[in-house]
Amino acid sequence: MKKKGIGLDVKQPKQICLDNKCPFHSSVRARGRIFTATVISDKMARTVTVSWPRRIHVRKYERYEKKRSRVSAHNPECINAKKGDVVRIAETRPLSKTKHFVVIEVLGQKTKKEALKEEAIEESEALEKEKQKPAAPVLNEGTIEKPTQEIKPEINKEEPNEQKNESYKNP
Repeated sequence: MKKKGIGLDVKQPKQICLDNKCPFHSSVRARGRIFTATVISDKMARTVTVSWPRRIHVRKYERYEKKRSRVSAHNPECINAKKGDVVRIAETRPLSKTKHFVVIEVLGQKTKKEALKEEAIEESEALEKEKQKPAAPVLNEGTIEKPTQEIKPEINKEEPNEQKNESYKNP
């Protein structure tokens, strides 16, 4: 049986499978969105649960919130991704009630240390983008004007009223 391409730049699997939902060896087409994600569960038969982090900007607090997307994807026999693998998934037609993606490539293992490094790099890039915005209005070719005189609030110390003190005396 001749291996066919799926129209994407991915490595062809070395094994041949008889899976009727495999994009390489059946009529299922990979189309639409493509994601790189980590396999978090492979307990189901020919199905894996994958997740990938994403960041959402919260306008009220002017900060980013971390969220993650979790989807079920078909795991063909010729690819056979395991828990902890970094995989590339592609959107397909609905394969079942919850599966709309198929694993098209295993990119390798990802350790927890590497995942933390990636998150730190993404956060630092986001902070750099925020710092690039001008903080104060710039006047006179890059100098910021400051007021020449300092304004000090005046403190009025009132002397005690003698009439009030006399009213408390016994006659």
